[in-house]
Amino acid sequence: MRAQHSVLPAPPGLPAHLRALYPFDSHWLDLDGMKLHYLDEGHGAPVVMLHGNPTWSFYWREMVKALRGTHRCIVPDHIGMGLSDKPSDTRYTYTLASRLRDLERLLEHAGVRENVTLILHDWGGMIGMAWAARHPEMVKRLVILNTAAFHLPKSKPFPWSLWLARTPLGALLVRALNMFAYGAVKTCVTRRALPPEVREALLHPYDSWAHRIAVLRFVQDIPLKVGDPSYELVDETARQLERFRGVPMQIFWGMRDFVFDQHFLTEWVRRFPDAEVMRFDDGGHYILEDATEDIVPRVRAFLGVATPIQTDQDSCV
Repeated sequence: MRAQHSVLPAPPGLPAHLRALYPFDSHWLDLDGMKLHYLDEGHGAPVVMLHGNPTWSFYWREMVKALRGTHRCIVPDHIGMGLSDKPSDTRYTYTLASRLRDLERLLEHAGVRENVTLILHDWGGMIGMAWAARHPEMVKRLVILNTAAFHLPKSKPFPWSLWLARTPLGALLVRALNMFAYGAVKTCVTRRALPPEVREALLHPYDSWAHRIAVLRFVQDIPLKVGDPSYELVDETARQLERFRGVPMQIFWGMRDFVFDQHFLTEWVRRFPDAEVMRFDDGGHYILEDATEDIVPRVRAFLGVATPIQTDQDSCV
């Protein structure tokens, strides 16, 4: 059963000149007085797309356009990200456990109960696979893009940029100057520069100190040792991954990602030797931006879509 939604015709706060890039209705779920924004496009088997830090549902725009003709695309903005509310620490606990609860509540609200394809990027992989570990019977397929669902591999040093962001100076740079998000739009694409309007849209939600709280909290929540708030949940999720060995999986990997690099890909392949893997030697962390034309058709085929992609003008591409 499809849930009843509150719908706004255009995302509030998104400038008119950017809306053509993001031609979707906005839906909202009340989470204890906080509004979680999400897309719910199309009909059919559900495809849940989860973004990481510091992106938002805008990152999935081309995938949604390509799949909404045959599938139901559910794409949330995590609390504190995108067009969702950005509460203070007194109203929301910015941890993996909170993200997992939010996703469970969203999919329950949306009436999603089976045949779920998860498409995951960055910290969205950790959130999505934590949910999958709790609901393995609901997962039909997995699409993995430069992400993790396990602890930092032993062979991988903790990246200096993330280490810096966890210091008082780094926190100031993230919150006051938006250096984390600005750095991402410049360095996380390596095949080609982002068009100015795409760069503007990715940065748009993070326009003030208050609106950058989740960008910082995501980095601070990365568990590195026993006792860190999210350590046990990552541990539990990693132990459950073997349950998905028989689930069809695609992996798309930008090899020039300085965080989710070969060390992480090696771990995915070790755990899922039968996965379909496509490496992009010239691709970066924002691999869907770098390789849209390579990835989207392969995901459509993976989902069994044989019809041409339709544009908003009903012409084939």
